Amino acid sequence: MEIRRVGVVGCGLMGSGIAQVSAQSGIPTVVLEASPALLEAGLSRMRKFLDGGVAKGKVTPADRDATIGRITGATDAAAVRDCDLVIEAVTENLSVKRDVFALVQAHLKPEGILASNTSSLSITEMAAATARPARFLGLHFFNPVPLMKLVEVVRTVQTEPDVEEAGVAFVQKLGKTPIRTSDRTGFIVNRLLVPYILDAIRAFEEGVGSVRDIDQGMTLGCGYPMGPLTLNDLVGLDTTLSIAEIMFDEFKEKRFAPPALMKRMVTAGFLGRKSGRGFYDYSVEPPRPNDFLAGRPAATRPGGGER
Repeated sequence: MEIRRVGVVGCGLMGSGIAQVSAQSGIPTVVLEASPALLEAGLSRMRKFLDGGVAKGKVTPADRDATIGRITGATDAAAVRDCDLVIEAVTENLSVKRDVFALVQAHLKPEGILASNTSSLSITEMAAATARPARFLGLHFFNPVPLMKLVEVVRTVQTEPDVEEAGVAFVQKLGKTPIRTSDRTGFIVNRLLVPYILDAIRAFEEGVGSVRDIDQGMTLGCGYPMGPLTLNDLVGLDTTLSIAEIMFDEFKEKRFAPPALMKRMVTAGFLGRKSGRGFYDYSVEPPRPNDFLAGRPAATRPGGGER
């Protein structure tokens, strides 16, 4: 089955990125949101990203305009009725996602495929709540979607082989690399990445090293493009915490247990770049490490300068 028309439910950071790369690949794409305000915010994000590409010489004005022309915004679920594939990209909450699929499948044609962009929730549980579990799979994109080349294609025990193959072909059509995985919490990437990030937080919490020392240990010592604490700030501590809690609930293993420091930081609003402060303070340039979070000397506190 060839994917010729795509629907994306949710026009937040991930949904807008998925819609953008779909449209850039020449596929007419419908973006569904709950309200006109949320829809416009997402469409504006796409336009801003494409305008930035034009300014950098990476996208031609003609390609930008053609991409925007392939995107249709909607707040009525009936807009997905002619789609071959509908990808859900809403908040990481199983109940919310089930509600989305119940709404969408009422309008989607019988042969249409449903997919979730979840990073950690059970694809099987979502599929079981629909009338078409055989035509359901996971398509886990990475942030920022227009730049990241990987997509995890997640099958369940009920996913029909042709549906999985259609998902793989769609990912390749977007110019991205698909990797296949079965429906296990965290899939491949988060199963390996989340414990790594949590261990970095524990090392900082236990005084093994400063924020910068831990990050540089991995960038300069192991060749990683960014350190684990910088990465956590980019992803969002609240997002990592939610994924870790889901994985710990599934596996009951210590390596997935969220550190106490991360829980306190999320409660206090230290979410990373999105809130302007996390393991680093983003109100200054370059961002300043918040070593005081682990009880380090007052000289490293905001306003006190860095030793």
